[in-house]
Amino acid sequence: MNMRTDIEIAEAAVLEPIENVAASVGIDADYLECYGKYKAKIADGFYESSRGRADGKLILVTAINPTPAGEGKTTVSVGLTDALRKLGKSAALALREPSLGPVFGVKGGAAGGGYAQVVPMADINLHFTGDIHAVTAANNLLAALIDNHIYQGNELGIDAETVIWRRCLDINDRQLRSIECGLGGKFDGVPRRDGFDITAASEIMAVLCLADNLGELTERLSRMVVGYDADAKPVTAGQLGAAGALAVLLKDAIKPNLVQTLEGTPAFIHGGPFANIAHGCNSVIATKTALKAADYVVTEAGFGADLGAEKFIDVKCRTAGLAPSAVVIVATVRALKHHGSAEKSELSKEDLKALSRGLPNLIRHIENMKTVFSLPVAIAVNRFATDTDAELGLIVEAVAEHGVKAIVTDVWGKGADGGVELAGEVVRLCEQKSELSFAYESDADIRTKLSDLARRVYRADAVLFSELAEAKLAKLSEDGFGALPVCVAKTQYSFSDDAKLLGAPSGFSLTVRDLKLSAGAGFIVALCGRIMTMPGLPKVPAAYMMDVDGAGRVTGLF
Repeated sequence: MNMRTDIEIAEAAVLEPIENVAASVGIDADYLECYGKYKAKIADGFYESSRGRADGKLILVTAINPTPAGEGKTTVSVGLTDALRKLGKSAALALREPSLGPVFGVKGGAAGGGYAQVVPMADINLHFTGDIHAVTAANNLLAALIDNHIYQGNELGIDAETVIWRRCLDINDRQLRSIECGLGGKFDGVPRRDGFDITAASEIMAVLCLADNLGELTERLSRMVVGYDADAKPVTAGQLGAAGALAVLLKDAIKPNLVQTLEGTPAFIHGGPFANIAHGCNSVIATKTALKAADYVVTEAGFGADLGAEKFIDVKCRTAGLAPSAVVIVATVRALKHHGSAEKSELSKEDLKALSRGLPNLIRHIENMKTVFSLPVAIAVNRFATDTDAELGLIVEAVAEHGVKAIVTDVWGKGADGGVELAGEVVRLCEQKSELSFAYESDADIRTKLSDLARRVYRADAVLFSELAEAKLAKLSEDGFGALPVCVAKTQYSFSDDAKLLGAPSGFSLTVRDLKLSAGAGFIVALCGRIMTMPGLPKVPAAYMMDVDGAGRVTGLF
């Protein structure tokens, strides 16, 4: 029997009008700005009008360190939220928007899978409501204004060699990582080196996702440092007079988007920073809006818990005053066998020895959530057809020894029905009292923060700084940015900065090769290992599998 693809399941779904979806969580149609029948933005007035409402319980879904294929974290997030509703709870979902980079690159679509998807799936994976395009436009407008300012007389005295603001694009394109621009001659700009990041890595994306309202967005945009003058003093977008124009481009993009799951559950999908090169969470505005609309809100942090969950807590929660009531760590038999050094071609075969060798990766993530961040934890074992009962039972027994319940879920194949047991455990955990803690103190210096983070979360013995990073460290402190939170950019595949160091490594050194100031977002990005802020395409990109027929139906999108 042929199994239907995710896009075929999504295309066959009968969707509720978006007004009905909004009404199910008390959002009046007057607060909707509709993009067709099944998508809408939530106008500013709803959040303001609901400030008197009590917030719902926030549930964070994270994961073990993944394989390159991903392990179904979004699918579990969707299925868990549907299952909470099946239990009679008022529940909503708060996710990031997919980037076109991975959609057309390695992973294909990123809106869940099987019978646990957000829809309209093709729209969400492609242009959606234009938010990411707005961020791209704002980023590149600022780049154009910087170069024009230098060309038109350079009143601020910007040293062209010290411009740190890069252009961006929402497509994986390694060819643009490093470029020479302004080469046409006298009337074609000032020649200088430049480069492109993917839009998800733009500071404007981080600013959009951390701002609480349009006014704060404008203020954060004005704080962004774009370069330095001849005296090595930072020059900001505000000094350039650019913040207002950037806010104009982002005035609609800052409003959260509302769609639905296949089972009609409200889903607030907004913002899209990557967790391996940015802070990896959906917007503060979307999360807070969802918390006013529902009693239980499920949100997701990108990649493994050492990246996404850590940044969700140390950056987003610290900034926005949020605190999750429970954490769900997604694991798969396949990924754990991968961490146990099983060959890729053997992951579908029963291998209890490899699974046992890989289990320490999951156990370490459990320990971090419980001891570093002081949060109650449940494990969602995302079931694949090739998993055996012996393998699943081994995971359940192993985590039980650490006081945590592992629940086998099949929301991909069964939707909400496959996540009811997990939902029940999450409700139970949400009733427990917990007091969120952080990996490092907010008033510590950058070196201490990175050291505490690496030691407590990654289990590194030391943090090493390159000569360039040491110089940046001194400069950041001199310019008054030495107490900002840190946002580590590293591989998602390992606790370390080496993608090949699998499992639960210890005794290694984390090497910081560069530091990047994101003054508007309010953090310092520490670039570790070989991580790139502009990914490249694989040998066979997912784009080659996609097509659209004469009726506009998309095929090959996951």
